[in-house]
Amino acid sequence: MASNLSAGRIPPHNDDAERAVLGAVMLSSTAFSEVTEVLRKEDFYKPGHQALFDAILSFHQEHSSQTIDLITITEYLRSKNQLDLCGGMAYVVSLTSDVPTTANAIYYANIVRSHSLRRVLLELSGKIREDVFDESQDIASVLDESERKMSELQSSSGTFTDKYQESSILVNKTVDRLMERAKHGNKDGVKSGFQQLDEMTGGFQPSEFIVIGARPSVGKTAFAISMAMDMAIHRKVPVGFFSAEMTSMAIMERILSAEARVDSKRIRSAILRSQDMVSIVDAAGRIYEGKLYIQDTPNIKLLDLRSQARRMKRERDIKILFIDYIGLINPEANPNVPRHEQVAEISRSLKALSRELQIPIVALSQVSRDAEGKEPNLANLRDSGSVEQDADVVILLHRDRLADLSNTREGKNGNEPSPQIIHGYPVQETKVILAKQRNGETGIITMGFQNQLVRFVELERSSGS
Repeated sequence: MASNLSAGRIPPHNDDAERAVLGAVMLSSTAFSEVTEVLRKEDFYKPGHQALFDAILSFHQEHSSQTIDLITITEYLRSKNQLDLCGGMAYVVSLTSDVPTTANAIYYANIVRSHSLRRVLLELSGKIREDVFDESQDIASVLDESERKMSELQSSSGTFTDKYQESSILVNKTVDRLMERAKHGNKDGVKSGFQQLDEMTGGFQPSEFIVIGARPSVGKTAFAISMAMDMAIHRKVPVGFFSAEMTSMAIMERILSAEARVDSKRIRSAILRSQDMVSIVDAAGRIYEGKLYIQDTPNIKLLDLRSQARRMKRERDIKILFIDYIGLINPEANPNVPRHEQVAEISRSLKALSRELQIPIVALSQVSRDAEGKEPNLANLRDSGSVEQDADVVILLHRDRLADLSNTREGKNGNEPSPQIIHGYPVQETKVILAKQRNGETGIITMGFQNQLVRFVELERSSGS
């Protein structure tokens, strides 16, 4: 296990702590329960200690009704011809006599676990060193893999959870969570800010991969920004936003327009009235107190996106990540690899990233020209069917090509019905199609798009709904 970095040095371990742990689990069933939640056999440094701990676990699985003690374990080791491997009868007996107190078993176990993590880190650093000197390996891939392994190591620094769980325990936990939801509402998901959508989804759940698809100019980015604004500014939920299409300043202009309710054209052209400036300053104060973190790298590489997402999670504890959009992510694939395979790689990677960070990831995607002028469906997601397959939730946007309402608040001419006005601006009805939800219902919601503010708003429900 020792690398060249530690040549001639004994890897970190604590023999006394390992002996105390093994002795404690043979003396106390409580100690056994506590220790087995923290340690695996690989956490022990000495092969004999690994073999003995593994035998104790195996005995418990095979004879769950019997008490673990010195006699039962030594007989079990003898029947498996492993007693000598564990140091012999005298050594195993000495382990129980050397335990200061079984009450400190978990303390001893944490010492063993700490040294085990040090050895793993030492081994990982040696592997990284070898990869760095191997010029046949792409350095970006080396960095990404190293960061992934470090992230895994950091996640496993506490109690490990890669164990099966019994239904009797799971059902109690699930019922407790349902009772908590019934009492205080569902707090597991990140609310979108749109009540009807949240009623259908329960909010965007941790580890979910959500795809929002639409034809160009229908409002994918505006829909994402509208949700991110409500989360980060109004409810102070830490939100990450990756934009490969727009600059961070352009995004902030949109947010200011929507939050201040000032026509985006007036902001872009700097033709602002005194009341506009008052509204913008007030909105800026609210945005300043928000928790929105924007990354605007054009043609961002997939490896860089994953690295920056991990950094946002680590430094800002983001609860959700938006990506605008899948088609502009650079997978750094061989140019000969078909585009649909490249998009499939991006999709799989984003799904894996959502599980790694345990946050929902919302990725925007264009739909194919086949959907022009009609409601899009799952088959219209562009470039890859794997996006549809990987996604837990797919939301598609559709709006008829209505008259441009941005220059008037009354409609284009007297023959057309006047549009609905919300906060002084007209809205265009847009269908929000929940086309896929792995763990829930599908359906259609009608929302309003305000072109002048580049934002989405909820419409009043009809009395029959």
